[in-house]
Amino acid sequence: MNQSRAIHYILTLMLMAIGIMEAAGAGQRTEIVGLVRDSVTHEPVAYAAIFLKGSDRGSLTDENGRFEIVTTAIFTSLEVSTIGYNDKTVFVKKGQKNDIIIDLVPTGLALKEVVVKPKKEKYSKKNNPAVAFVEKLMKRKHMYDPRNNDYFSYDKYEKISLALNDFKKEEKTGWIYKKFNFLFDFVDTSEVSGKPILNVSVKEKASEVIYRKSPRSEKEIVKGQHRSGIDEIFDEESMQVFAEDVLREIDIFGNDVAIMQNRFVSPLSNIGTNFYKYYLTDTIDVEGERCIELSFVPHTPETFGFLGRIYVPLNDTTLFIKRVKLDVPKSINLNYVQNMYIQQDYVKAPDGSRLKMSDDMIVELQIVPGAQGLYARRFTAYSNHSFAEPENQEYFQKAGTQIVLDDAQLQPEEFWKDNRKSTIGQGEGQTHRLLAKLREVPVFYWSEKVLSALITGYVPTREKNSKFDIGPMNTMFSGNSLEGFRLRTGGITTANLSKHLFARGYVAYGFKDKELKYNAELEYSFNKKKYHSLEFPVHSIKASYKYDVDQLGQQYLFTNMDNVFLALKRKKDDKMTYKRLARLEYKYEHRGGFSLTAGFGYEKQIATQYMPFEDGFGNLYRDYSEASFDLTLRYAPGEKFYQSKTQRYPINFDAPIFTVKQTIAPKGFLGSKFCINRTEVSVQKRFWFSAFGYADVLVKGGKIWSEVPYINLLLPNANLSYTIQPESFALMNAMEFANDQYVSWDLTYWANGALFNRIPLIKYLKLREVVSFRGIYGSLSDKNNPATNNDLFRFPYEAHCKPMDKKPYMEIGAGIDNILTFLRLDYVWRLSYRDTPGVDLSGLRVQLHFTF
Repeated sequence: MNQSRAIHYILTLMLMAIGIMEAAGAGQRTEIVGLVRDSVTHEPVAYAAIFLKGSDRGSLTDENGRFEIVTTAIFTSLEVSTIGYNDKTVFVKKGQKNDIIIDLVPTGLALKEVVVKPKKEKYSKKNNPAVAFVEKLMKRKHMYDPRNNDYFSYDKYEKISLALNDFKKEEKTGWIYKKFNFLFDFVDTSEVSGKPILNVSVKEKASEVIYRKSPRSEKEIVKGQHRSGIDEIFDEESMQVFAEDVLREIDIFGNDVAIMQNRFVSPLSNIGTNFYKYYLTDTIDVEGERCIELSFVPHTPETFGFLGRIYVPLNDTTLFIKRVKLDVPKSINLNYVQNMYIQQDYVKAPDGSRLKMSDDMIVELQIVPGAQGLYARRFTAYSNHSFAEPENQEYFQKAGTQIVLDDAQLQPEEFWKDNRKSTIGQGEGQTHRLLAKLREVPVFYWSEKVLSALITGYVPTREKNSKFDIGPMNTMFSGNSLEGFRLRTGGITTANLSKHLFARGYVAYGFKDKELKYNAELEYSFNKKKYHSLEFPVHSIKASYKYDVDQLGQQYLFTNMDNVFLALKRKKDDKMTYKRLARLEYKYEHRGGFSLTAGFGYEKQIATQYMPFEDGFGNLYRDYSEASFDLTLRYAPGEKFYQSKTQRYPINFDAPIFTVKQTIAPKGFLGSKFCINRTEVSVQKRFWFSAFGYADVLVKGGKIWSEVPYINLLLPNANLSYTIQPESFALMNAMEFANDQYVSWDLTYWANGALFNRIPLIKYLKLREVVSFRGIYGSLSDKNNPATNNDLFRFPYEAHCKPMDKKPYMEIGAGIDNILTFLRLDYVWRLSYRDTPGVDLSGLRVQLHFTF
């Protein structure tokens, strides 16, 4: 699962459960669909400003001169304006749908005058007053930051809602409509778009934010949280983090704007004048104050930029920004988003600081063309701003950026009446009752159960308060060369049995080797858990005993070894031994991103027909044992992840991750045949390049200081499947190389359509480029080379394992991402060691890659 898949599962659940409901019929609202064009040439006029006179609503035409406005606001007329043309006022029919064409007359053009205009606008930065104006804004953007003060604090109320969009009632004869007719009793009307919406998830949060300049620290103290809706079957805290990451608060005063898990170029960015076209379009009243309106559009509408307007009071010599309105071009290379509306309002503090009062974002989405659309809104209100030193200074010493008080989810309705800064619609306040009625319908009830099992991987044994869940479901059957067809079943206990003591395990059987495998774990958590043992933060001690196969040269970092989707292999998967492992482990996770894992394990490796243990003197061993101690230190400040019952999946890769691991096994201790002394380190980070995409960078290194058998060498991670797997080599064979010291790299650059966005016709497919380059450079010392040390086990003949020459192994891939919005295809080439027998020199690899 990647960083965005959780929300896609939720959307799929809603679509499957409720069905595809076509939009038809009209409510009491005004809908205006229009085209603005040049009155002489009839060429479309791009990015003209459309105002609903008498209200604060409006829009911009797209690059084809088209616009669409749906509103319930009261207004008198439609006013159209843009640079180079005379303003025009148009009257429309209220409460109806209007299809109109608006012809603008070029400035100074007489009716009988013949003028030939170029088909494309001639825009120039030189001597452009709008560019000069925005450059002044850029110079001042950090001058009025309230965080220039020693202290800064404010109260914050946030509401994130998810709904079915444009949910109109219509007479239907289909069985789906009859089953779900009650849904229309829960329909609200969007305050902004005026469209009918059916809320299916609402999350509220009331908090206080405190900031200290030196030493720099900022904390959000969450005093109240309230969640309800269709996503309650998932990990609620993870879904809260995911929603807040996708619909982040907008900060246009930086160079990049992080939203929808992408980076948009801010209109006030240092590269803004090269990325955007700016226009001084009008002066307009904003809350009773006359303001200059600065409009902007990206030069290339397919790139990650905004259409928008910035309002600056006319007589304000400080150029204070009072309001910001943002939208995205219709042709932007952004998945699923049909419309986006963002508005921020600011007031000036007595010292001139810029205080944000509200931040309202609405996103209209459509996952499947022609299917029911979706509506997401994040409304944030800010109040009680202060520059005084906060009384609750102790929170600066606590770990993490967000501190959730113990009673946050237990706040009574009186608390929300005092702290809620937004009205709750009739439907928003009844999502619990809506879900209860939906679950009374069998088609929804069973759809929810099936999808919950597929997403969480587990099936509860009771409808409520399950004490034991069966799973993971994706490991129930698989196969490999040693075991043949493999069946597995298992499960975990939950906090409904004990909030501190947890057990998990499985049994598996291979029909070829006729061996029964098993794993049993017993874990005591020092923290109370809400449902399962892996909930963050972990502070526990765990004992486990496992007997299973060990796949050498293959590491499954983000999935299970017997995941059915990895069963199809490009090479014979037979580099396997049997392993018995008894382990005692202590783990501590700190909210600041630091974690420590210390363990002791007693391991017995058992030879197989594919992986024999034979030393240089010809002695065969059935097995060998080792008793080892290990310590892992990990630091990932600001890391965000989705927590499942078995693993964690990154929500984004913005946080750097540093890992150090040391393993020591004294020779002779508890029968250990060899001495193990191994050190491994890794660093990974995502780097954003504003409008030019981003790169994921991973560097790893390791060294073995002692004399070890081939099983304990540093074997590069080979990917034998046809899927793209992170931190692995797509064309390397398992156990192809063996090292006792190495450094490796994995670089992937995502261009976000930097090339495809500029190719006619191709740009409409919204394809994105991806390039990868990975490699490893290592060596094997004589003491760990079986060819020069007869005390070591020889490399198995069938493995064709060898030390690396004095050159690195490298492979490069070029691919197309975002095919049909969810598919990535890479073609990978092997750059070195191409003369090795039995290796793949190139190949096509595939990945399901859901992203915005």
